[in-house]
Amino acid sequence: MARTIVGLEITEESIRAVELTRGKRPSVVAAGEVRLPSGIAKDSEVLDLDAVALAVTQLWSQAGIKSKEVVVGVANRRILVREHTSPALRPDLMRAALPFEVQDLLPVPPEQAVLDFYPIAASEGQVHGLLVAAVSETVETLITALSRARLKTAAVDFVPFGLARVAGIIAPEGATVAVIAVGEHTTNLVVAQNGIPRFARIIPVDLGTNAPEADRGEPSSAAPTEELPQARRALGPAVSEPVSPAATDLVGRLRNTLNFHASRPGAEPVATVYLTGPGVQAPGLLQLAGSSLGVPVFTLDSTNIVAAGRAAPPPGNLALSLVTTLGVVLGEDQ
Repeated sequence: MARTIVGLEITEESIRAVELTRGKRPSVVAAGEVRLPSGIAKDSEVLDLDAVALAVTQLWSQAGIKSKEVVVGVANRRILVREHTSPALRPDLMRAALPFEVQDLLPVPPEQAVLDFYPIAASEGQVHGLLVAAVSETVETLITALSRARLKTAAVDFVPFGLARVAGIIAPEGATVAVIAVGEHTTNLVVAQNGIPRFARIIPVDLGTNAPEADRGEPSSAAPTEELPQARRALGPAVSEPVSPAATDLVGRLRNTLNFHASRPGAEPVATVYLTGPGVQAPGLLQLAGSSLGVPVFTLDSTNIVAAGRAAPPPGNLALSLVTTLGVVLGEDQ
């Protein structure tokens, strides 16, 4: 039996996971999602250890997931994302020096933070990249909850970095694109080129777009396929349905964020936007984005990224939600 690995995410509303075969052409073995009662968790933050562990156990049973090794995706408004330039050192020396270099940027003391640095470019003895800092207590609590469900955490990954890997699969070579995962409370945005993240933002906007229960992880009767469908373009220009103030606010923030990225020295403007996540179902959001962002906008779900393998394609909203979950596990020991 082929070895597999699981990507997992915890949000305020649910826990979702996808199991992939390892190798150059991974395929989905199993996928699913369980809803969470209110107050159990927030985006990537566990509030009730035992309740989350129980929900994870239920998810493994209901979805038929076998592997106990997981890569966990994290992203929330408490995670710091900044551009950072560091002296070019050996990787081990760079990791050792990083807490001292960035301590003035952190919301907590360096010893209470988990730091990651994604190098993008090097010149004149300097390395430029993206700094990510999370509160260590949050990450440790998350890992503890999973261990109570008898899972081994192989890695913790930043969701926008996973979205950059997704961009490397679906975008033309050399193209600068944005992949935007719209969640019910938090939106993750990455600008990437050839799978490398160039710019990332976490945007907190509460859309309040709870998906229908029947469209989240219920078994699908569709036959598995190895052919990946193309992402669909979100066409406007006119918005034919009412748009909530939150959706209007979010599209305005996305437009401003993309404009800010384009104004940075040496930045390549975004040529295409890919929208995904359960929040894209918010009334009017897709049409408004298609008419407001100034570049072609496409919707993206998990079936555009990885073949279904022996599993049935995930239905509806689950396929949209799984893009971020897939992203964090793609390339992990493949």
